[in-house]
Amino acid sequence: MLEITVWDVSHGSAVWVKLPNGNNMVVDLGADGSGDQVFSPLRLMKSAYGVQHVDYVAITHGHADHLDDIFRLHQLYYPSVLWTPRHLSDDVIRACNQTGDMTLVDRYLLVRQQYSSPVPLNLDATIAANTGDAHCQFFIPSQCSKQNLNNHSLVVVISYQGMTVVIPGDNEAPSWNELMENPHFRLAVRNTTVLMAPHHGREAGFCSELLDLMNPNLVVISDGDECDTSATNRYSAKAQGCRVANRIGKVEIRKCLTTRKDGHITIKFGLNGLVPSFWVSTSKPLQALTPPPFFNGLRASR
Repeated sequence: MLEITVWDVSHGSAVWVKLPNGNNMVVDLGADGSGDQVFSPLRLMKSAYGVQHVDYVAITHGHADHLDDIFRLHQLYYPSVLWTPRHLSDDVIRACNQTGDMTLVDRYLLVRQQYSSPVPLNLDATIAANTGDAHCQFFIPSQCSKQNLNNHSLVVVISYQGMTVVIPGDNEAPSWNELMENPHFRLAVRNTTVLMAPHHGREAGFCSELLDLMNPNLVVISDGDECDTSATNRYSAKAQGCRVANRIGKVEIRKCLTTRKDGHITIKFGLNGLVPSFWVSTSKPLQALTPPPFFNGLRASR
């Protein structure tokens, strides 16, 4: 079974992917809050779910709301592989961030530098034999203006048993237009089962042609308070809908889920007998757990 959890980190992004062979991947490192009371998905995975090892980490791009948990990455886990855009220089990434976010950005750049060796075949997540027959693909737009980091966000596509989940970063229309010219990308995202809405479900990330190609059953939005640029209704209009069990067990037909209203969102993909099926549930966010002593070490370069 393939299991995807979208954590409620307010305005941010953090996803836990439990692959069918038991390996773990995290996509983006959002967190919520500050100090000891911060909600840290990485900390929760270890303390409440007993996850002892993260095999892969994908960081879609170097913006703070996708990096807030990055200092706990090597405090708690030592991932074997990092997937992240590498075509932009450190200076370009720094220039696309606010001065107050430089501590997170510098840590991201350091981690990116440490994972600079070629990925061994036995650790390559794009080889289905390494992921329990889940097919992982990574697409990175690179031709857009370098003044907007969002349009250089990595897009993760995972397919299993004929079902597909797409997890982008903060991609906006220019990067979607670029990716749509790639036939491999179009084939990968056609008839998507679950789409995690790009750019936190904002209008800037909405691409009507892309949604027509995907024809998703469900759209998941990770964001804080709704604002006047939210495109929730537009995503709902493009989704087919599916059965969702909420935190008290009530089942409803939903087209769009948001972390701001639904909390943590979990989707499981597998077989119901011989029929490929997926199950969706939501849960109330757990309280932050007391952090373990901080380990100030970094994984050595491979």
